Amino acid sequence: MMEMRAVDPYPPQRQDAGLRAAAHSLEANFLAEMLKSADFGSSPTSFGGGIGEEQFTSFLIEEQAKLIVEAGGLGLSEQIFDALVRKNDAQ
Repeated sequence: MMEMRAVDPYPPQRQDAGLRAAAHSLEANFLAEMLKSADFGSSPTSFGGGIGEEQFTSFLIEEQAKLIVEAGGLGLSEQIFDALVRKNDAQ
């Protein structure tokens, strides 16, 4: 008698590097905007203030958002990745 097993439509070994990178990038951008809205890194006296500090603070926020995603993030990138895979497979 043949055993019927459910097939996982999204096996863990699936290597959709482009879709995964896009999902991580979107989550990092989302987190960066959240951090900016929360005034993360907005200490006007950290480096003496000025327009240069404001510009470099945005780079710091973006890099920290990327690190948050690399450390597991909010799980948003996995949701986005799954949606992209489903959409890609449907086409």
